[in-house]
Amino acid sequence: MDIVDKDLEKAETQASPRLDPSTHSPPPQSPTEPVQRTMTVESSVSSSSSGSSSSSVSTAPPGSRARATSATTMSRLPTQPDDAPALERNPTALSRIQTARSQHSMTVGATLSSRRSRRPLPAFGGGKPYPEPLPAKEEYVVEFAGADDPLHAQNWPLAKKLYTGAILGYVTLCSAFGSSIFSAATRTVASIYGVSAEVGILGTSLYVLGFATGPIFWAPLSELKGRRLPLIISSFGFGVFNVAVATGKDLQTILICRFWAGFFGACPLTIVAAVFSDMFNNRTRGIAITVFSMTVFTGPLLAPFIGGFINMSYLGWRWTEYLVAIMGFFGFALVLLFLQETYPPVVLVDKAAELRRRTKNWGIHAKQEEIEVDFRELAEKNFSRPLRMLVTEPIVLLISIYMSFIYGSFCIPHFFFFSLSLSGKANNRANAACPKKKKGLLYLFLTAYPIVFQRIHGFNPGVGGLPYFGMICGQLIAGIFIMLRQPSYQRKLAANNDWPVPEWRLPEIVVGGVAFAAGLFWFGWTGYRADIHWVVPTLSGLCTGFGLMAIFLQSLNYLVDAYLMFAASAIAANTFCRSLCGAGFPLFAQYMFDGLGVNWTGTLLGCVAVVLVPVPVLFLFKGRRIRERSAFAPTPPAMLGQS
Repeated sequence: MDIVDKDLEKAETQASPRLDPSTHSPPPQSPTEPVQRTMTVESSVSSSSSGSSSSSVSTAPPGSRARATSATTMSRLPTQPDDAPALERNPTALSRIQTARSQHSMTVGATLSSRRSRRPLPAFGGGKPYPEPLPAKEEYVVEFAGADDPLHAQNWPLAKKLYTGAILGYVTLCSAFGSSIFSAATRTVASIYGVSAEVGILGTSLYVLGFATGPIFWAPLSELKGRRLPLIISSFGFGVFNVAVATGKDLQTILICRFWAGFFGACPLTIVAAVFSDMFNNRTRGIAITVFSMTVFTGPLLAPFIGGFINMSYLGWRWTEYLVAIMGFFGFALVLLFLQETYPPVVLVDKAAELRRRTKNWGIHAKQEEIEVDFRELAEKNFSRPLRMLVTEPIVLLISIYMSFIYGSFCIPHFFFFSLSLSGKANNRANAACPKKKKGLLYLFLTAYPIVFQRIHGFNPGVGGLPYFGMICGQLIAGIFIMLRQPSYQRKLAANNDWPVPEWRLPEIVVGGVAFAAGLFWFGWTGYRADIHWVVPTLSGLCTGFGLMAIFLQSLNYLVDAYLMFAASAIAANTFCRSLCGAGFPLFAQYMFDGLGVNWTGTLLGCVAVVLVPVPVLFLFKGRRIRERSAFAPTPPAMLGQS
């Protein structure tokens, strides 16, 4: 039996004393009547540590000094556990205790093994001897006051959850918006500094590379110090580095600051889903993340035409970055002023600090405060956890590969247009006569759409970004579809004692995968010729947008449900993998479209999408067994029901 099982058994025993034979005793005596003290291991240790063979322990009203009594008796006062009827076994409270203990046991420094020192213990000082250890250490550990404790984020009022979700949605929208708006300025920047198309594309690729490296830092930090602190730091850094891009005097400054803007922008993309896991239970989390994702996924699709209009105006390309910086600093103000901590272990740290201050009992503490951070253990156990999960967890690995393909493909089309635009007037005539040089997934679509609608159909950069609304509509349809399926999900959840089976999230991914592949074929074979009306490839966005949202959203929910207490690390591993693809795809996309043309490139990508459709099908039937062998996925018995 490991530490989690022992803690859970202890919690169950404390919550339901009648289950423990050792607690069968005569009815409790009156509050002022002496009771016989039963010698236990803790009392024996306490007695021996005091240097006396007898223990003189008593309790007294607050503010008065305890008086010694006989060695076998002590005064008994009524306490909340004696009077309160809340000693029923509450599944929610027990589940939270299990989650908290699991988080603590897997958090860096919990074992304190890395801080052992061979140096002699320093003197206590002031001529004082070392004080005795706390008599019952566990009694000084702060916990939540039942399943309905208002300090727990899941018990917040709905209005508070809604405005917290709105703040998080806005901050994440800023990060996603900033990833693609620079693409509208790629042509101008490359022309000003006299560099090639590939170097100009680095402005976006390095931002997405920052998305890949940032989660390796932000996710463990959020599990160690809570969600609020990383979001404050990252929001401020995001605004600062976007200002640096806007004011950069040379290309290297622009590119380096774009990377760091992406690094800080990766924090909300990594942490926000974990915050929703903190705030919403299994019944409501799916709807909350659906609404959140419907707002966030519009960011990369709204940015190109907004950036196009700004770049065409007298404001110039630098204002594409000033706009993102202003949005970032506004998000920083919202987080700083209105966002409260949601991570339960850190909430208990704040509660313990208040209790120490008000009671002057300095032994009160939270489990999280027992952690001593050691850099070596931090690197091995926390910063490496997302990478270990990516390598050792089949669910994380295969879902990340699937999402990386979609994410990277979305990048390709957008960047390719600007590389074509840099090739000069000679290539303009060739491209008009042979409109095959196009690209197509999320960031790939950000490259392909400008090719189809600006180069082939002759739209300007601002109007040429409006067909993205086809994909936006597809995403809204997917969000509505997922919300309509929530009542069925909640009925299954109630029948399974409110324990989520992650595989219930997978049918939408399968449907989305089929729709996404169909959209790729549709776009590739209707967008490569100018004599096909522009509305036809625009409508293909209904399928690709639907598939994109369904796959991303339910994959995210699947990872959160499968790795509840380590959701941030699982999402960090996923973000790392797909961001690498998002940064790399645009660099070779030009050559792929040059060699294959838009139609055959769309066919190739569509075939890859078809090959990846069986990934969620595999987990639909085998996911439970895979999770049983996982070192990170919690699988209590109620969770092991048939998928």
